[in-house]
Amino acid sequence: MGKKILKIVGVLLVVITAVLIAAPFFLEAKIGEIIKNNVNQNVNATLDFSEANLSLVSSFPNAEVDFKNVVLLNKAPFEGDTLFKAKNLDLTMGIMQLFKNKGDAIAINNINLDGAFINVVVDKDENANFDIAKPSETTVTTEEPSSTDGFNLDLQSYEITNTRIYYTDNSTGVVFKLDDFQHKGAGDLSLATSELDTHTNALISLEMDSVNYLNKNKIKLDALVGIDLNENKYSFLKNEALLNQLPLVFDGFIKLNETNQEVDVTFKTPSSNFKNFLGVIPEVYSKNIEDVTTTGDFAVNGNFKGVVDEAHIPTFHIELKSDNASFKYPDLPKAVSNVFFDIQLDNKTGIAEDTYVNINKASFKIDEDKFNLTSNITELMGNTKVKAHIKGAMNLANISKAYPIPEEYDLKGMLKADITTAFDMQSVEKEQYEKTNTTGDLSLTDFEYHSDELANPVKFKAALLTFNPKTVTLNSLNGTTGTTDFDATGTINNLLGFMFNDEKVEGNFNLKSNTFAISDFMVAETETPVSSNEGRTTSEGTVEEEKIKIPSFLDATINAEAKKVIYDDLVLSEVKGVLKIKDETATLSNMTAGMFGGKIGFNGNVSTKNETPTFNMKLDLNKLGIQETFASVDLFQSIAPIAKMLKGKLTSDISLSGNLTNDLVPNLLSLSGDLFADLMTEEINTEDAPVLNSLVSNLSFIDLKQLNLKDLKTSLSFNDGVVVVKPFTLNYKDIAINVDGSHSFDQKLNYKATLQVPAKYLGSDINSLIAKIDDPSLADLTIPVVANVSGFYKSPKVTTDMTTGVKQLTAKLIEVEKQKLITKGTDKAKDIIGGLINGNKTSPDSTGQKTTTKDILGGILSTKKDTATSGTAKKDSIPAPTEKEEVKKMAKDILGGLFGNKKKDSTN
Repeated sequence: MGKKILKIVGVLLVVITAVLIAAPFFLEAKIGEIIKNNVNQNVNATLDFSEANLSLVSSFPNAEVDFKNVVLLNKAPFEGDTLFKAKNLDLTMGIMQLFKNKGDAIAINNINLDGAFINVVVDKDENANFDIAKPSETTVTTEEPSSTDGFNLDLQSYEITNTRIYYTDNSTGVVFKLDDFQHKGAGDLSLATSELDTHTNALISLEMDSVNYLNKNKIKLDALVGIDLNENKYSFLKNEALLNQLPLVFDGFIKLNETNQEVDVTFKTPSSNFKNFLGVIPEVYSKNIEDVTTTGDFAVNGNFKGVVDEAHIPTFHIELKSDNASFKYPDLPKAVSNVFFDIQLDNKTGIAEDTYVNINKASFKIDEDKFNLTSNITELMGNTKVKAHIKGAMNLANISKAYPIPEEYDLKGMLKADITTAFDMQSVEKEQYEKTNTTGDLSLTDFEYHSDELANPVKFKAALLTFNPKTVTLNSLNGTTGTTDFDATGTINNLLGFMFNDEKVEGNFNLKSNTFAISDFMVAETETPVSSNEGRTTSEGTVEEEKIKIPSFLDATINAEAKKVIYDDLVLSEVKGVLKIKDETATLSNMTAGMFGGKIGFNGNVSTKNETPTFNMKLDLNKLGIQETFASVDLFQSIAPIAKMLKGKLTSDISLSGNLTNDLVPNLLSLSGDLFADLMTEEINTEDAPVLNSLVSNLSFIDLKQLNLKDLKTSLSFNDGVVVVKPFTLNYKDIAINVDGSHSFDQKLNYKATLQVPAKYLGSDINSLIAKIDDPSLADLTIPVVANVSGFYKSPKVTTDMTTGVKQLTAKLIEVEKQKLITKGTDKAKDIIGGLINGNKTSPDSTGQKTTTKDILGGILSTKKDTATSGTAKKDSIPAPTEKEEVKKMAKDILGGLFGNKKKDSTN
């Protein structure tokens, strides 16, 4: 019997083990469906997840369900917004919960949440995206618990890790964030009364009306919370919190009623040591406060009491006090002494707008330098009204000798201030600065300013500002940045808007400089590829790219004068004009400058607002040195590489636009524009003229030194890296040279030059023939010669075309001879003309010799041209030529006269 029992038990264990292993394969789909149905039936949102994994072994006797990539999406009026998402959501429940019918409530014992984002939003109409519960049925007639409530929280423990919780209230301008949120709690929440032991670490941020009061400050809270589910009351039994390094203890309760919440909470610092004040400051700035020597005290205490509903907040009183305290860091030479704080934050009515702050005194000394602030701020949660007075004289270098500020600030200079201000935020937001009142003076001497939006530190030798009720007068501001020196005066129109309302600095300034380098005012912006994740950017790589940016915080008009301006490799002298900077765009108006021995005027703009910087510019060049201009500026070299061989002056109008590289140099392939040039030159630098030298080698009768370039005018346009030159004419003695064509920015050539060559350049034989014909119409006879230029600027290829010219010459000579015969009325005209055409007759020439016309013309037409080689013609000793050979020689000499007769006659 005993053996049978053991055998039965063994079989049962095997069966149970098999069921535990096999069940998840059959139940995973069901549990996922149950969870989705229960949630989606009870909320006005959509729950989804990529997978649901069920385990019965690791958590036995409970079941554990692990959901991956959970997301809860809102429906209208927040259609498609993410309310909740998580990488992992683990639920632990009794195994029998898996076998409940569809629609039955599921009791959950444990929750583990990791990598979550909880995004709570309230819109301007006070609609909340977390209000997703569906309205309950109104036909319920019994008090029995519903079986379709979805879930019963029978929690024993829970844990939330690596989570972000964001609350954005667009109706009040409040933004509250918890980053890197780590929280866990343990307690039996199934009981009517219980204690929940919680531990929390997070980075807390708080913004109200665009003002940051907390910015990722570290918070830690260990709290034992008493829970009374009958009264919905939560009491602080034992707790300790750290805000940055400031310790606080809490007492009191929060009670949740049907229409409101009751709050009665007090808090205070457990001691009055002045180190408490250093603990308020973020740890990155206060460093290790354990070794700091302090005297005096600093205490924080306060309370919240009252009702929270749609119209009220709890009344509260928070007090910060310190009386004649001091502190000294052990590794710094100076101490901060005479520290007084008397600050109260109050609300006595429960109306949010009635919150106010009184800074009765906030002062300190470093050596003999003093600083004092008093202020009264009312309607803190409404139209904030500020009254304040600041007075002090401070050697800024002493601050870093008494307090561990970050090294990158590197404060230097003497600050003196005596300023009184009164304004309200509504007037600032509406730019109604006439309703504000700020008076006083501020001066800085030998001050240095560092900013991520400036390439170099700005060193102010002296700065003096006078605060007027509506504006700030810049009486003087002189200093240096990089290689630039400046001396400025002017007016700032919206200093309060810049300080409190995220506006640009608006103003009008007069700027004088001896040396002004544009690059000194451009920031190198480092970009790292990122990906978006519910409003948070996460670094996904280490590839960095630098971009020069025009400062975004400026909206200023500057009347500028500079003896020297440096832009890239260009040096401009005596620069004058108007520069307007707005919206990351610099607009230049009526700018004039000296450059390369002449004057340049320019109007246009440069913008770094978009991903790719752009520019649009009109230039007026007046008598600039041609060689210097086209040798020093890459843009001009690309537009007209041949121009740098010319010696003289250039006057030109240029319109161009395109993209810029990240260091604000024109991207040549993106350029488009037009250019009109008037060249005043009489000399060519033949050592730097490969194109013309190659052309002359094919047209031996041209001497570059005699090329007439006076009053040369030309127009061209460029787009997509190609420059198209409109036809223009050069003159060489009595030869007109018509030029047109194009080239690319990589200096690939495609040009045509057409020369109308007079007969006198055609060689002695053809001139003798013309003389024998003796017709006045042949006196101005020309022959067109076409030269085609290809290849590249430094290695051009030149070919010439005589076909058209030879045909025209032949037709002209035939026509003249024909008309002479007709005019004489000779009886043999018909036969002679026929002989001219058929080549079977002869005609006497002026010397009485007979020449076969067909042979003459045939020799001309059949003569082969060669324009690609050069050489010196050689004469061989041969028998006396026949008539036909003489004609061929005549045709050869015509071509030789044009091309230098540099190739051996193939018939010799």
